[in-house]
Amino acid sequence: MWLRRRPISPALLDGSALVTAILLAITIPPYSAWWLILVGTLAALVFAKHLYGGLGFNPFNPAMIGFVVLLISFPKQMTQWAAPVELLGQQQNVGLIGALQIVFSNQFTLDALTGATPLDALKTGIGMGGSVESVTAGSAIVGQFAGFGSVWINLALLVGGLWMLWRKTIRWQVPVAMLGSLAAIATLFYLIDPSRYADPLFHIFGGGALLGAFFIATDPVSGATSPRGRIFFGIGVGLFTYIIRNWGGYPDGVAFSILLMNMSAPMIDYYTQPKAFGQKG
Repeated sequence: MWLRRRPISPALLDGSALVTAILLAITIPPYSAWWLILVGTLAALVFAKHLYGGLGFNPFNPAMIGFVVLLISFPKQMTQWAAPVELLGQQQNVGLIGALQIVFSNQFTLDALTGATPLDALKTGIGMGGSVESVTAGSAIVGQFAGFGSVWINLALLVGGLWMLWRKTIRWQVPVAMLGSLAAIATLFYLIDPSRYADPLFHIFGGGALLGAFFIATDPVSGATSPRGRIFFGIGVGLFTYIIRNWGGYPDGVAFSILLMNMSAPMIDYYTQPKAFGQKG
């Protein structure tokens, strides 16, 4: 902001940078190195937001840009997710000091502390010729409704999302349309071939669907703004998420789906804008 000769305090005090930071932090593995966090933050706040003019002018969700830049550039580091404590025992209890040492010194190996996510484990197992039932039965990570530990995180996100709806911080169209379309297409393919396609509850609670539905796709700047437009926007995010999860190169497709629909938001608003009062048709 100083280099652009723009006032710094409004950009720091409007809260948007803090929201971006929190969302980006949730999407990054907990033991990520400090430089990974720095690169993601620069991509989110500098390149995805302020180079477009700052708050209100960014066409893409800044947190998702930061996440996708890291996912594409550093795929190994972005897959080192902390495994649930129950699966690793006391190894996982590194404490605050240990976590800071991992983040800033890189002197610890993460192989003993990390594991595949439920979506990643299922996608890998099916890709190797297994079925949903065999992967679920043979994996402690996948075989807990929607993944060991993942369901509790997503239930907490659901509670937070419902609270925001109750407070009218967000509108209902995007989360309902996104989760509804994701559940609908997941149910369809599950009924066609349950041995290859996971059930809809797994897709809702096993990845980043609830985070994206309530906290990211509802961004009023980069998403659709008209009431009908928000419904189409949410449907698109849900469908693209399922397509990428099953036939794309990444286990979860929420971030890519939101960015794809960010590009479509102006066109959606153009064709779904309400008619002016007194105008026919």
